[in-house]
Amino acid sequence: MPPPPLVVGFDLDATLVDSAAGISACLRLALDAVGAPVDEALLAASVGLPLESILAGMVPASAVPAAVAAYRAAYPGVGLAGLVALPGATQTLEAVRADGATSLVVTAKPAAVARQALSVAGLDVDEVVGECFGADKGAALAAAGAVVYVGDHPGDMLGATVGGAVALGVTTGHADAAALRAAGADHVLAGLGAFPAWWAQWLLDARLTALDSRLRELGSVLVALSAGADSVFLLAAAVASLGPARVAAGTAVSPSLPDAELAEARRLAEALGVRHLRVDTHELDRPGYVANGRDRCAFCKTELVDSLAPVAAAHGLAVVATGTNADDARDPHRPGVAAAAAAGAVAPLREVGLTKPQVRAASRAWGLPTWDKPAAACLASRVAYGVPVTRERLERVGAAEDALRAGLADAGLRVDHVRVRDLGGRARVEVDPAAVGTLAARPDLLRRVAAAGFAEVELDPRGYRSGALNEVSGPGPGAPAPAPARP
Repeated sequence: MPPPPLVVGFDLDATLVDSAAGISACLRLALDAVGAPVDEALLAASVGLPLESILAGMVPASAVPAAVAAYRAAYPGVGLAGLVALPGATQTLEAVRADGATSLVVTAKPAAVARQALSVAGLDVDEVVGECFGADKGAALAAAGAVVYVGDHPGDMLGATVGGAVALGVTTGHADAAALRAAGADHVLAGLGAFPAWWAQWLLDARLTALDSRLRELGSVLVALSAGADSVFLLAAAVASLGPARVAAGTAVSPSLPDAELAEARRLAEALGVRHLRVDTHELDRPGYVANGRDRCAFCKTELVDSLAPVAAAHGLAVVATGTNADDARDPHRPGVAAAAAAGAVAPLREVGLTKPQVRAASRAWGLPTWDKPAAACLASRVAYGVPVTRERLERVGAAEDALRAGLADAGLRVDHVRVRDLGGRARVEVDPAAVGTLAARPDLLRRVAAAGFAEVELDPRGYRSGALNEVSGPGPGAPAPAPARP
């Protein structure tokens, strides 16, 4: 199941935009139009309130319609003049969008006027709901499913509370922190400049809470442990939520798994106090896997889950869980995600929306040694599509990568990513982009790759990038071609 959609709500005036001068100027014109006196202190405290309620406190009831009309006539020219985005507003909306959330403005202004103001301020939001204030904002927030509402006024905090959203106050308006907290603010920031960091932590905490709930709901799990950052984190989370007796780690053992990863998986499982179960898988018996089309991962994941499921049942564990995260599910080159789900596995990290950066951040906070471990896909991912996957090819790639890593270490070179791509008749080496120049000057290291069984070796000048074999059209116009490095 996909994670629920995220909606983050914002007030407009004094929250996203600085509109005080324009609003005050329009109010003065409206008051002058009906012959009413101007109270500057009252004007300053009126920003963000519904227009009719502002004017009702300043002019006789019979003059309110005329004053409203005068204000609205002046606003497009006077009110919008000088209106600017408040510091941090652009970065705040970018942070929300980066996490796949919808930005929603709920304001006392008419929606069309609010959109004008946002356009002048250069702010891009997804949705606008106008003519709402106080508790009425709550109805709009609840209808949209907003998880957070940001505002500068006590009425905004009331709206958030009524709408079931986290009430986040900012002291960029007339109300101070004490007034916002008294009105129900759950958190108060000095301004939107602090929002991206607050949001990142809040969202991570919310998703970790959801993960705990999901794991408790499952009751017991066999975690498919590859020793990568995601599966190790899921294993640690399962232990924290369920206790080690209701958790086990299952590692698929096949020619596509490097020996070092199997040893590390066993060590990590033992460190977390859970059973580590070696499960032999037989991907090479599946013609679709051997054919190595773009759907190869689907056959691999089906084999994985089909092999782990009876082991889970034999140990009294309810489900097989994979470390698939939310970013994996959005990657169009991962057919294994759907295949694992179809075979009956669950993916708790994906279900609650945890992304790869969030997994790494939480792993670091929990003291897991894999928090910064580079991605380490299976050895079959090194074989070019259409080149049959065989045991010999997998062993050759594994030996070549081990030899190159050993040579780099002997030379005192720190390289996080090392890939030897089997292109059929030759090998293509990818390392961290910063290390490409150094490796190009060391043909002795590239000869180690050749010694593993490759007749021809080339160094990719673009360096390592995840999913390089998905680049159907090659480097593209203007890009450098791979550099040959013959042994």
